[in-house]
Amino acid sequence: MIEAMERTVRDHNPVTLAEQRALIALSLVDGVGSGRIGKLVEAFGSAQAALEASPDEIAGLFGIGMQTALAIARFDGHDEVERQIDRAHRIGAQMISRWDDRYPVLLREIFDPPAFLWVRGVLENGEQDRRSIAIVGTRRATEYGKHAAHEFAAMLAGLGVTVVSGLAYGVDAAAHRGAIEAGGRTVAVLGSGVDRIYPDRHRRLADEMTERGALFSEYPMGEKPDGPNFPRRNRVISGMTKGTLVVEAYEEGGALITARLAVEQNRDVFAVPGPIYNKSSHGANALIRESAAKLVQSVDDILDEFGLGGSRVAPRGEGLDIAQLPAEERLICQALTTDPTHIDLICARTGLDPAAALVYLLNLEFKGIVRQMAGRQFFLSQALP
Repeated sequence: MIEAMERTVRDHNPVTLAEQRALIALSLVDGVGSGRIGKLVEAFGSAQAALEASPDEIAGLFGIGMQTALAIARFDGHDEVERQIDRAHRIGAQMISRWDDRYPVLLREIFDPPAFLWVRGVLENGEQDRRSIAIVGTRRATEYGKHAAHEFAAMLAGLGVTVVSGLAYGVDAAAHRGAIEAGGRTVAVLGSGVDRIYPDRHRRLADEMTERGALFSEYPMGEKPDGPNFPRRNRVISGMTKGTLVVEAYEEGGALITARLAVEQNRDVFAVPGPIYNKSSHGANALIRESAAKLVQSVDDILDEFGLGGSRVAPRGEGLDIAQLPAEERLICQALTTDPTHIDLICARTGLDPAAALVYLLNLEFKGIVRQMAGRQFFLSQALP
């Protein structure tokens, strides 16, 4: 097993397995965070050399006290290092360090970037994920928020933009799903180890993501999704992307933390406006009001920032031949007009029961053909031929 890991490192990663072991060891020392690991590597030339340095050589560097210097020099947690490597191997995870050319290019530029990341899935060269956007928002998203996240993600992923989010309920999941359905690349940054999918209900979504995208985490294998992990996780989401799109957010929450971090990292921030009476839109609307985010009404408002100004995107559903739709969806389209129609009348016209009709209507919403308004009323986004 270790021989196979050695081959993987030798073939694909300029950082040797011995150096990986040393990086893991440093990360397991209390008082040594990613910032100090980076500085120790720069000071001694490698993580291995830092571990082999004497306490006197380490103490005083970058504010490191003698107690921490002694802990580094006397590190004896090698069994845990091997457990980390073994767990990573069993789930097909890789380590990429800041000195690896596959490390996200933009993430290197932020203050206190992770010294290394664990990655499951398809690992691109760092340059290939330079054109990426974070899509974030509340876990308690409305259908409006989930639909917007899904549509923006699908359109951007379809143009080769990597969609980054946090695998949470609500906006995050909708964004990942939209990118997957568009056949694009999407990345999740976790607040747990990459072997601890959270929430558990998103295991299948995570598996789908790793077919073309990836799961990233700076936390060790087996790390639980502890609350304090998520704000630090958010700096990676904003840091590895060119911009952050806030779709729907309350006045407090992780999405606004990510937006503030993006501003500090000198990255673009965008926000989708929401209904003024919905508390779930207050955060995004406040970002726009305070000029902290650029108002976004369509994906075209983002394209220029990504050098895709000539790649205007037609609304999904435009010019769609309804003959290509499944029979039930065609039936619903024929029962609708561009004027709002209540679900009860739709059921009367189609003979479908409400539960089934709502499923087909939601599918049509995701395709951009149908829109929903308050009171369970639906209408065609455009008149169909």
